[in-house]
Amino acid sequence: MHRLLSTAATRLRPLTSAQSVRTTSVSGTHPDVRRDGRAPESARRQNFRVAAEPFLNGASSNYVEEMYLAWLEEPSDVHKSWDVFFRNAKAGAAPGPAHQALPPLQECLSGRATATAPLSAAETDLETLVGDHLAVHTLIRAYQVRGHHLAKLDPLDISCVDLDDAPCSIGLNKVGSYGLQESDLDKVFRLPKTTFIGGSEDTLTLREIVRRLETAYCQHIGVEFMFINDVQQCQWIRRRFESPGILRFSPEEKRTLLTRTVQSTRFEEFLQRKWSSEKRFGLEGCESLIPALKTVIDMSCGSGVESVVMGMPHRGRLNVLANVVHKELDQIFCQFDPKLEAADEGSGDVKYHLGMSHTRTNSLSDKNVTLSLVANPSHLEAVDPVVQGKTKAEQFYSGDSKGKKVMSILIHGDAAFAGQGVVYETFHLSDLPSYTTHGTVHVVVNNQIGFTTDPRMARSSAYPTDVARVVNAPIFHVNADDPEAVVYVCKVAAEWRNTFHKDVVVDLVCYRRNGHNEMDEPMFTQPLMYKRIKKQEGVLKKYAEKLISEGVVTMQEYEEEVAKYDKICEEAYARSKDEKILHIKDWLDSPWPDFFTADGRPKTMSCPPTGLSEDQLGYIGKVAASVPVDDFTVHTGLSRILKARADMLRQRVCDWALGEYMALGSLLQQGVHVRLSGQDVERGTFSHRHHVLHDQKMDKKTCIPMNHISPDQASYTVCNSSLSEYGVLGFELGFAMASPNALVLWEAQFGDFHNTAQCIIDQFISSGQAKWFRQNGIVLLLPHGMEGMGPEHSSARPERFLQMCNDDSDVFPSVCEDFAERQLYHCNWIVVNCSTPANYFHILRRQMLLPFRKPLIVFTPKSLLRHPEAKSSLDLMLPGTCFQRVIPDEGPPAHVKRVIFCTGKIYYDLDRERKNRAMDATVAVVRVEQLSPFPFDLAKVETERYANADVVWCQEEHKNQGYYDYVKPRLQTTVGPARPVWYAGRGPAAAPATGNKHTHLAELQRLLNTAFDLHAFAGKDS
Repeated sequence: MHRLLSTAATRLRPLTSAQSVRTTSVSGTHPDVRRDGRAPESARRQNFRVAAEPFLNGASSNYVEEMYLAWLEEPSDVHKSWDVFFRNAKAGAAPGPAHQALPPLQECLSGRATATAPLSAAETDLETLVGDHLAVHTLIRAYQVRGHHLAKLDPLDISCVDLDDAPCSIGLNKVGSYGLQESDLDKVFRLPKTTFIGGSEDTLTLREIVRRLETAYCQHIGVEFMFINDVQQCQWIRRRFESPGILRFSPEEKRTLLTRTVQSTRFEEFLQRKWSSEKRFGLEGCESLIPALKTVIDMSCGSGVESVVMGMPHRGRLNVLANVVHKELDQIFCQFDPKLEAADEGSGDVKYHLGMSHTRTNSLSDKNVTLSLVANPSHLEAVDPVVQGKTKAEQFYSGDSKGKKVMSILIHGDAAFAGQGVVYETFHLSDLPSYTTHGTVHVVVNNQIGFTTDPRMARSSAYPTDVARVVNAPIFHVNADDPEAVVYVCKVAAEWRNTFHKDVVVDLVCYRRNGHNEMDEPMFTQPLMYKRIKKQEGVLKKYAEKLISEGVVTMQEYEEEVAKYDKICEEAYARSKDEKILHIKDWLDSPWPDFFTADGRPKTMSCPPTGLSEDQLGYIGKVAASVPVDDFTVHTGLSRILKARADMLRQRVCDWALGEYMALGSLLQQGVHVRLSGQDVERGTFSHRHHVLHDQKMDKKTCIPMNHISPDQASYTVCNSSLSEYGVLGFELGFAMASPNALVLWEAQFGDFHNTAQCIIDQFISSGQAKWFRQNGIVLLLPHGMEGMGPEHSSARPERFLQMCNDDSDVFPSVCEDFAERQLYHCNWIVVNCSTPANYFHILRRQMLLPFRKPLIVFTPKSLLRHPEAKSSLDLMLPGTCFQRVIPDEGPPAHVKRVIFCTGKIYYDLDRERKNRAMDATVAVVRVEQLSPFPFDLAKVETERYANADVVWCQEEHKNQGYYDYVKPRLQTTVGPARPVWYAGRGPAAAPATGNKHTHLAELQRLLNTAFDLHAFAGKDS
């Protein structure tokens, strides 16, 4: 027996005993199982003794672990010999003596046998029997763990998956690796409870065991799931892939699958015939994607899903729009017409980036389902968190707290799935309370190539899908040239998501029949691969021949189905020629029908007042200064903060945190949902916000006072995010897409942290409306300011945001009624740097009261959060007050020789210096609070007010950074070419700030000297 066990297949590299214990979830009521699922100390001591026993070393340790865990759960579930063994071992016997031979059958039947009978000499045939069963069980586990390595996944049979470092010894001719012999193939073995290959049978011959395992794990489906640390989930998967005859389809199901494959294939062939020289990023080589997606949607709708949000790259997008979302074909075909004129504002985008939303009847459930395909840029995988955010929002608004009505599907490319870090960031949002969408179905279109790069050069992992293992998502690899296998794994994937509400991955192993696009020549870099592809029959032809040979359809029926779809395409093509104008709004992925007029315009161009009554301000302020629940112990330091807020209310002033509280609280009272997300936003990076209170005596007991303002208020969500910017900002952008009636804010821990989310900012936020006619009201809060703390965390890089603003610096706009609102309507986003809590209060409220939505970029302060001068009187927040785009100087203009324009924190340095120099009468300081769109009208008022004064722009940032390059030409346009605009500030630099405190202060003093030296610019050219 020792010999048999020692020959266990080490080449399979099974899990060690310790690893198996760590990664197996145990549930049950056995007295030896702790509530947390771990074995008690006595059991761990037993495992130590087990590890020292040669009988239980090697590959058999996995089997022993399984038996032991099963015994802990229910002793009667294991063989009597194992029950006796574990009872003896628990009583203190070493593993060797703990084993005892079973008594004769007659004694067992007469009831004379006892579990503690004296141990007799080991019988050779019993040892052989147990050893062989151990070997068979190890063999079964080997297939479950590594069967996918031998699966026939690649339709080209060139296998780009590198598994050389993981040799696999399974198959009829490899049973010797397990201590079994060829003569054992016809022996009958009892099956363990960790397999379902027996169906209704408890025993099978070894030959049949291997055959069924080969059928389950080594054909056109490869299953990766044994890394999942939940026994129930593993058993669930085993049942669906191991049960005999599970992969069977009715004739009707096969005909439906054929029809969908016809649609997918003939659509691409139609486009190729009509526009052979156009880029369309076709789906040829992975036509099974269409029946795959429709299967996921069918199964999900049958389980109660009413809305599906999808994201995908450009490859196959037109096919998905046509055959999954059901976009009108003529609307797709007219996109190829180069003479088509754009009717809507904005630049538009290429056809394979556009999205849309459409409600249709699902043929399987006969219920309506809304399908949204989110528009996206060429930046692969960037759309992933956006889709998740939109899905989360739809779940929130529909009260779908478990994800049973709204779900997401993400389609990926193999190279991008493995290479783009945002995939990892998005996966790690999947189980966070404020970000989970309760399971996403991921479908990887695995072309086995990335543009021109082979997989062996594109990733270090065996599969492109290995990133999904970090969240214990099962991975179903499938040969995309086997439509029935594809549809089956998609059924299982949808069922998994509906059952466990966790992510799942379907890896469609396919090929790309053309190059990266239809104009590309792939033979330059992959000659052998594409020689094979040229010989490859299409999936439609192969599947049609299969069904015809089975008698499911006739050749005539097949040809009629093809002709039927071709006719649909031809008729749509004829209609498309009548289209003369391109309506981008027809491609909206997130329509807001009740927010705009029928033609997509704002219902008004005026903004209601943003001020509040003093009673309302006082009421919200009291909530901000209190703990609105009983029996709650707050930190003593926080008690002082709450007391300080109460004191400010009595003084009728507010600081930055209280002003924010009043703005958000008032919107909640008006029924506006507010969501604030980002790193450490609950407390605030600078410990100023404290929107979530933590009980100091009870763990996890928290209070959100903002949710206790009034009984009929909207809910307030404030959530610390994972340490991610790219993924989280994309998520919040998606959340803001779903509805115009929510204020969604993302706060960077420090302003410069947004640079790791630059893709979302550049591709979605700044240009999203121009490209996709999609408005979005997301707010970015970016802490900014030169505080002498070094180059990191000083600058939120305002120059980058201002560079992307679409207003013209050389044209002074025509001033008319509602000029401020119309200026906002035509801009691509709003950029502000508020210097007072009151103005911050107003800008947040204005964001929701505007009759349209624009992204809002707010450069927020750091030191001003506690600056004694940076407080606002409640008088500036009462009815009749509003956001001040420009805050003028309060002094008389008569003797002013210099007017300094500035923004943000530098105002307080200028004001202090002016007082120290007693220059209040000769120098005016004007604050530009709204930088973009630039307040030309108010800037003109101020410059004309000081017609004889020097015009100076002052900033604390370096000259090549900050606001200067944006503001100077606009100020110059305002005052005209004859009046120079001077600069006072730091000189150009590569880094945002110095790392030396002394240097910082010296630089600040120099720029202040320049600003207040009335002769500093004499004789100079601006």
